[in-house]
Amino acid sequence: MSPLSTRLAAWSVRHRGLVWCLLLTLSAFALLGHFDPRLVTYWFRQVANDTSSDRYTAGTSKTDSASEPTSKVQPINLSASDAVLVIESPDIFTPRGTEALRRVAERIEELPQVRRILWMDRIPMLNIFGLSEPLLPKSTASEARFEAAREKAMKHPLVAGQLLSDDGRTTLMLITFDDFYLFTDAAATSELRQAAEEAVREFPDGDFRFRVTGRIPAVLSAIASHEANQWKYQLIGYGVIFIMTLILFRGLRAVIIVALAPALGVFWTTGIIRFFDYNNPLVDVILPVLVSLVGLTDGVHLMVQIRKLRAAGMSRNAAAEEGLKQVGVACFLTSLTTAVGFGSLMMANSQWVQEFGWCSTIGVVLSFLAVVTVIPLASSSWLGNAVHVGHQHGLIDRHLERIGGVISWVLRYRVPIAAVSVVSTIALMSVGLTLKPDQRETDGLPLQAESTQAMLHVDKAFGGLEFSSVDIQWNEDVDPTSPEILKVIMQVDDALHSEPLIGHPLSMRNLIDAQPGSGPPEERMSLMELLPPQLKRAFFKPDRRQANISFRVQDLGIATYGPVFERIAEQLRAIEVEHPNFTLKLDGRAVWRWRNLYQIVVDLASSLGSAAVIILVILTVVYRSVRLGLISIIPNLFPLALTAAYLVFAGYNLEIVMVCNFTVCLGIAVDDTIHFLTRFREERVHCDNDEEAIRRAFTGVGTALIMTTAVLVAGFSIVTLSDSRDHRIFATMGAITIAAALFCDLIFLPALLSLFGSSKRSK
Repeated sequence: MSPLSTRLAAWSVRHRGLVWCLLLTLSAFALLGHFDPRLVTYWFRQVANDTSSDRYTAGTSKTDSASEPTSKVQPINLSASDAVLVIESPDIFTPRGTEALRRVAERIEELPQVRRILWMDRIPMLNIFGLSEPLLPKSTASEARFEAAREKAMKHPLVAGQLLSDDGRTTLMLITFDDFYLFTDAAATSELRQAAEEAVREFPDGDFRFRVTGRIPAVLSAIASHEANQWKYQLIGYGVIFIMTLILFRGLRAVIIVALAPALGVFWTTGIIRFFDYNNPLVDVILPVLVSLVGLTDGVHLMVQIRKLRAAGMSRNAAAEEGLKQVGVACFLTSLTTAVGFGSLMMANSQWVQEFGWCSTIGVVLSFLAVVTVIPLASSSWLGNAVHVGHQHGLIDRHLERIGGVISWVLRYRVPIAAVSVVSTIALMSVGLTLKPDQRETDGLPLQAESTQAMLHVDKAFGGLEFSSVDIQWNEDVDPTSPEILKVIMQVDDALHSEPLIGHPLSMRNLIDAQPGSGPPEERMSLMELLPPQLKRAFFKPDRRQANISFRVQDLGIATYGPVFERIAEQLRAIEVEHPNFTLKLDGRAVWRWRNLYQIVVDLASSLGSAAVIILVILTVVYRSVRLGLISIIPNLFPLALTAAYLVFAGYNLEIVMVCNFTVCLGIAVDDTIHFLTRFREERVHCDNDEEAIRRAFTGVGTALIMTTAVLVAGFSIVTLSDSRDHRIFATMGAITIAAALFCDLIFLPALLSLFGSSKRSK
């Protein structure tokens, strides 16, 4: 036993008053964070505001807002809607159908949350003489007139492929919400479909189907699904873990004491990190699971040891202190390696990943404090009076000798098993490294949700619901009427049209081409002055020396669109070389995901590799043995490699939720390996050969290893029933990785230790 574990155990058990002060201080601080962290940060913010008020004022001065002239003209913007009403009907261009659609638009505009609506009937005609002629005729018009209207709509650049599908059977109504309702009324979107259905009830012979999708409905659907699944399956998962732990421990008090540590660790962590005011989904979703699992793993190891000592006749205080002496070093090492591993995430380029790494490090440290203080404190109190009751009837303890036969078999065939462990790990890693980063908008949405199904339909009918753009900027040397502007736009437009996955590019070129006549760009450029201002300023702002080309993007994922955007970016650079006075920029949420979320996944993956290397170095230094450090590689990497290979064979790409799961499972796999290695080193001092030390190490930690694996796999298995895709992936990966980690600790690790553990030769 190290002096560190001895001092830690003595302090935690003998100085109960100081331990209580620490627990109450951290709990009060965390409670304040849960309640209102501004009470603590108010003073700091006041100081920051006082020192930066001048800079802030300068950054928002009137000269900035007045530096560019503002136009009273509201340009047509097809990509700025908050919600989209998707209307499917074969009767769009019929008298009754047109009348029904107008009634739908009127009914929706009456809703208090709706600020404005844009659809075919509100699109101005490309008419150089004004805006007098609407696209849709009156309901009293003839069938021939409606057929002509259909043909005209199919040629209108702002309608064809934008508000009307290519087959003419789906049309879109773009809806903008009032800001007040947008942020305060979650039901604001569900009322849209209800209003549309009510509006067409007086047209019983009509065939209409309404679905709502778009930015806000998708966000609300994701939030609702996440909250429902998070609470539902967290409660079910924790309930299953509680029941499994109760069955395995055969003692309610032991379960309660073990549960106190991770619960308090999560409470401390989630409360304290609120002082940082992060708005990070990785922190909100992944961190509580990480902290609870790390705390549960160490807590089970400590409680199993305390119960053994109590069953052997030790008093409450003596068992708590001795148990912490024996397991404390391993708990410290697991927390140190996990914290350092997650701390490596702070070196990533992504702010999300940096924040997640920092918060994870805090969480692991707080979880360690909870384990080494709460469990000994509770075990040495009245709650620990009968903590050992049921120990002799424990399901795992009763059959541990039978399971120990596996160790004997492994030691007998240690050479081939060790060879298989190395070869299989390398092979699985080779397969897992073929995973490509990816992310889709629908990944976090329930598949059967209305917004998801409508989004998928728009993808097929319009070439994508989401918009991206190419922004064109020119310098002062270019005259706003120069035909070179149109030449650049045409070149960019041709580049976009060359990509099959780019849907319906829309620019000033389309508006000019829709005008009568023909000629070179220098002649056609003058036609821009004849267009209605709200059309012209939608794609061309000469006062700002800007133009843009919008295009639709399907929700196929960045793995699919990455090569597309790379080819477009390369063509844009070539155009810039040809026209040095112009700057071209690929922009939009899909492009942002390509550049940023791809980088987030890469950062997480590279940081995961860095964490594995750092853990190897730490174990080598702490154990003062390069051999043990190298031996730990296989048990820690094989579970991750196996899970990565599963993802490849299941047809997945590498997503954020998957890499986060790898980081969580690496921490758990390392925990079990460290507990086994630490016990092996302690037993080797008292044994003549490594084989006997391995058997005794298994006897000492085998119960806890099997128990934590059984409990966690059961908890993860329940979550696989969730209707959230992310939750199912996370739970499946967790169950596979943790089960594989136990397999490694029982099969591969003993074989490797027997071959390479020390210079002592086994008899």
